[in-house]
Amino acid sequence: MKFRYLFQLAAAALLVAPATAHHGWSSFDQDRPLYLGGTLTQVKWQNPHAEIMLRVDVTQMPERLASRALPAQQQSVDAAGILKKVQVPSNGQGTWEVELAPLSRMQAWGLSQPLKVGERVEVIGYRLTDENKRVVRVEYLFVGDKAYAFRSAPVN
Repeated sequence: MKFRYLFQLAAAALLVAPATAHHGWSSFDQDRPLYLGGTLTQVKWQNPHAEIMLRVDVTQMPERLASRALPAQQQSVDAAGILKKVQVPSNGQGTWEVELAPLSRMQAWGLSQPLKVGERVEVIGYRLTDENKRVVRVEYLFVGDKAYAFRSAPVN
């Protein structure tokens, strides 16, 4: 009986483990938005959210960033405030894991096809509070001249 209970407990823990590995917005430092620009080295077009690996090669803030038009989204976001605070991370060069949005939200913004390895993108997002990990959750994605906002769905 005791062995059966321990087995059931271990099985339940295995089922819960993947769910606890996923983090929401609270795991990211939303007081310090970061700017990253570079080339895609990997794309995972999947739920719970699309992910990219970005080889960052930008070492300074682009001059035009502050004047970029950011798209409106359904959830209230202080876009101007984000642009005022955004920084390029020190020692930011290298590869970063970048979390985008759920596929349904990506499609709502008109991104129904996966981004492509080798494509150049820029992001404004928030780093994990654990700064030992190079993980960013995206608020804004820039592909060419097009900007996407991923906190919520677009305003129609």
